[in-house]
Amino acid sequence: MVEATKDSDHTSAPGPRPQEFGRVAILGLRPNHEGGIFPARVELGEVFRVSAQVLMEGRPQVGATAVLYDPAGGRSQTIPMTCTSPGLDLWEARLQAGQHSEIRPWEVGFASRVMPQLGQWTVQIEGWEDNYLTWLHDARIKVEVGDDLENALRSGAELCERWVAQGQATQAQSTSTNPLTQAEVTLLKSAICTLSDGSLAPQARLEGADNPLIRQLHQSKPLREGLSLSRPLAFKVERPKSSFVSWYQFFPRSEGAQRNPTSGRIVPGTLRSSISGLERAAAEGFDMVYLPPIFPIGISHRKGKDNSLTAGPEDPGSPFAIGSQLGGHDTVDPALGTMEDFKVLCAKAHELGLEIALDFALQCSPDHPWVREHPNWFHHKPDGSIAFAENPPKKYQDIYPIDFEADMPGIEREVERILELWIEAGVTAFRVDNPHTKPVRFWQEVIAHTQSRHPEVLFLAEAFTRPALVRALSLAGFTQTHCYFPWRNSKAELEEYLVTTNSDEAYYQHNSFWPTTPDILTAYLRDNGVAGHAVRAVLAALGSPSWGIYNGYELIENQQKAGSEEQADNEKYEIKVRDWGQTGRYGIADLLTSLNTIRREHPACGSYHNLSILESDDPNILAFARHTPAELTPSGRADTLIVLVNLDGRQAHQATVNLEAAGLPGEGPFALRDELTGQVQEWEARQAVSLDPWSRVAWVLSVVHESDGPAAR
Repeated sequence: MVEATKDSDHTSAPGPRPQEFGRVAILGLRPNHEGGIFPARVELGEVFRVSAQVLMEGRPQVGATAVLYDPAGGRSQTIPMTCTSPGLDLWEARLQAGQHSEIRPWEVGFASRVMPQLGQWTVQIEGWEDNYLTWLHDARIKVEVGDDLENALRSGAELCERWVAQGQATQAQSTSTNPLTQAEVTLLKSAICTLSDGSLAPQARLEGADNPLIRQLHQSKPLREGLSLSRPLAFKVERPKSSFVSWYQFFPRSEGAQRNPTSGRIVPGTLRSSISGLERAAAEGFDMVYLPPIFPIGISHRKGKDNSLTAGPEDPGSPFAIGSQLGGHDTVDPALGTMEDFKVLCAKAHELGLEIALDFALQCSPDHPWVREHPNWFHHKPDGSIAFAENPPKKYQDIYPIDFEADMPGIEREVERILELWIEAGVTAFRVDNPHTKPVRFWQEVIAHTQSRHPEVLFLAEAFTRPALVRALSLAGFTQTHCYFPWRNSKAELEEYLVTTNSDEAYYQHNSFWPTTPDILTAYLRDNGVAGHAVRAVLAALGSPSWGIYNGYELIENQQKAGSEEQADNEKYEIKVRDWGQTGRYGIADLLTSLNTIRREHPACGSYHNLSILESDDPNILAFARHTPAELTPSGRADTLIVLVNLDGRQAHQATVNLEAAGLPGEGPFALRDELTGQVQEWEARQAVSLDPWSRVAWVLSVVHESDGPAAR
C-alpha cells in the first residue's frame, strides 16, 4: 500500500502497487482467499461486504472509504466505511455491484443490459488521516479548560484552509466525482473567519467549525490527508440466478408416464409429455428445471430395479449409463423423443419463465461410441480389458470412467463441443455429476472456455466429497455446489452450517440446499413424515439463496431402500407413475409455492452474507434472521426476515427467542407479518414462541414498516 501524492478521485481502478505502507496502514482485506489469486464471486446486484483494518500510529484518527470499480474501470460506488471494532481498527462497508435484473438469458435486453455488467469488478479501500476529528476532539477540551486557546483555534482555521484547497483542487480535475460546491467553500471560509476572529469568545470561535453543517460536510466530503490506497480486491460478478435460484428436478421418462390398464405395462413419459413437469415447477415458483441425462442408455450390463445386476425386459436402465449404438452425449434418447422435441421443451420452459439445466455425467456405458472411437480415453486393465467404475466393494459394471491422462486436450475439445450443442438447443445450466472424480484443472479449462463464449451458462457441482476438493472445484469455476445440508439435522449442526454457508466462505463456494436427491433420502425425512418435509423445505429455501427440490417431495416419497440412504424403488432404475392429484393431502406443494414467493418478495433472501443466528432456549427450536439495510433494497426500506423452526417432527416445543440480533428497528414491540399466513402480530425483543409438528412447524416473519400503511397490518 502506498500513499497517494494528492487526493484525486480516480476514474479507473489503479493497478497493483508495491507492498509498501502508505501514511495510513491498510491490512487484512476481506474477502480474501489464497492470497487473492481467485476473485470473490457475487451475483449481479447482490449486496456484499468488504472489510479491512485501517490504522495509523498514536492518537490521530483515521477515515476509510470503499470504492467499487466496474469492469470498464469507472467508479460505480463510493461508500464511507464504518469502524465496527475500534480496538481492532476494523472497518466495514456494504456494496452492490451493478443493478439486479430479472431479464433471462434468452430475453431481449439481456445482451445489452446485463452482459456489460458481468465480469471482473474491483474494490479498493481508501484510508486517510481524519485531521478534522482529531483537531475537534482536542479543541473542545482546550476551550473547555482554557488551555492554549489561540493555537488550538488557529490550527482549526488552517485545517479549514487546507480543506478548501483540497476541494478546489479536486474541482479543477475534470475526472473528479465529488468536488466541493461553491456553497460548501463559502461555508468553510466562514468557519475560517470565525475561528480567526479574536474579538469573539473562544466557544463562539470554536462553533464556527463545530456545528451541524460542518459535521455534515465532514461526513460527505471530508478533508482527506495522507490518502493511502489498498491493493485492489477482485470480484467476479455473475449473471442473475447465478447464486439466487430455486431448482426443480424431474425425470422426463416418468413425467406423464401411465400404466396401460389392459396390459399393466408402464407407458413411459417423453420430452413432450414433460411439459406437465414444467408447468408444475412454474406453478410452485421455481426458476430452474434440472433434467437427468436424456441421452441413449447402454445395453451391456444394464442395471435392473434398485441397482440390481440383472435387468428385466421392461427395465429402462440407468440414464447415467450413457451411450449406445444410437449415440452418446450429443444425442437425445429416441425413447424420449428428438432434438427438436428437446428444443420445443426448452422453448416452453422459457415461455413459463423457467431455465433448463441438463445433467452432464462424464462417463460412458460399454456401448458408448467413444469406446470404439477413442479407446485410449479409458482405463485398461493388465489383460487389455477396459476397467469399469468401482468403489470397492461397490461395482458399476454398466459405467466406464474416463482416463484423463491419455488425451486431456482431446477430451476437453469434445466436451466443449457437446456443451455448445446443448447450449444452442436452449440449455443455460449444467449439473455436473461427480466432478470430484475428474481433474480440477480439466473443469477449470472447460468452464473458462465455455463461459468465455457464454457467460450466462451456470455449472452446479454434485460433489459430495472432502471439503477441500469441493472448494477447489468452486474456485475452478463451478457456480454452485450440492453440499452436506441433508446430513445437518440437529440445532447445533444447523447453526454451524448456516453460518458457514452464509459467510465470507460463500464468496468462493455457493452451497445449494437440497433436502433430497435421487441418491439421498436421510433418516430424518424417513422418520418425520409431512412435518419433517415441511421443516427441511423451510430450512433449505430460507437457509441458502440456492435451493432445490427433487420431485416426489410433494408426495412424501420417503421409503428408504434397506440398509441405504437412497429411495426405495429408486427412479434412477425404473419409471415412476405418480398421481399428482394427491398432493393436496399433504400441503407440501403449497408450502413450496409459499416459500418461493417469500424468496422473490424479500431481497434479504438473495444474499449469502446477511444471516445471523438468534438465541433460543430450547434445543429443538432453531432461529435465524436475514437482514438487508434500507440503502441496498429496491424499495429503500430495510428488509428483515426472521425464521423460527421446530426441528422435532413429533412433539411441540416452546422457547424464548432473542430477536435483538435480527436488525429490528428500535426497541419494540415490533409489528411482524407471518409470511406463511399473512397475519400481523406484535412481538417483543425477547419473545415466547410455541411450535408443533401438526399445525405450525415454523414462523417466517417480516418487519412491517409504518409506511406500509394500515392495509399491510
